[in-house]
Amino acid sequence: MITEAADRLIVALDVATGEEARALVRATEASARRYKVGSQLFTSEGPELVRELAGAGFGVFLDLKFHDIPNTVAEASRAAAGLGVEMFNVHASGGHEMMTAAVEASREGAAAAGHTPPKVLGVTVLTSLPGMIEEVLDLAGKAREAGADGVVASAREAPAIRAAMGSDFLIVTPGIRPASSATDDQRRVTTPAEAVAGGADLIVVGRPIRAAADPGLAARAIVAEMERGEERREGHAR
Repeated sequence: MITEAADRLIVALDVATGEEARALVRATEASARRYKVGSQLFTSEGPELVRELAGAGFGVFLDLKFHDIPNTVAEASRAAAGLGVEMFNVHASGGHEMMTAAVEASREGAAAAGHTPPKVLGVTVLTSLPGMIEEVLDLAGKAREAGADGVVASAREAPAIRAAMGSDFLIVTPGIRPASSATDDQRRVTTPAEAVAGGADLIVVGRPIRAAADPGLAARAIVAEMERGEERREGHAR
């Protein structure tokens, strides 16, 4: 179980170059232990940067949202696991066979490379889209049935997912914005404190940290907000 606020933060390296990514890591590593590498950075820098981050001891969330025929997704998952990532995602709407193939291949790929098997997450409904809780819960259930370790979902759906799926199901929530931040292109946004209090295990924060004048200070402020959410979560559990 993840208990410390700093362990819950994933800083999104949504930048164009490895140089920018390394600078953001240096600025925030005092407050963050996990980083997200998405399509933009992976396309520009390739797997070497992922290996570099994982080799430095950071938890890497490879956010490429695999969605294809089962064999193709299996091979992509095998390759991701071989990089030493902590977690990666696939679209839950890809179906049971595709997700099962991803889970099985990731275990094989990790074993072959001598890594711990990564967590496989099913993407439910993107936070830039309006979503219905019934659809999110249906996709979360399908992900769990296929052997996935958790889901990527809006923090607004986290309480319902937690209630339906139990405490051992990982919930990763993007679309997190501090109360003072703009929502940009994310529709279903939540503050760090609300996300943690509502049952999110990990939160992904990009622009509010990346675009800040002092990214390290911004990361520390978000961790402080998450600590308040931890207190609320513990209070509800009593």
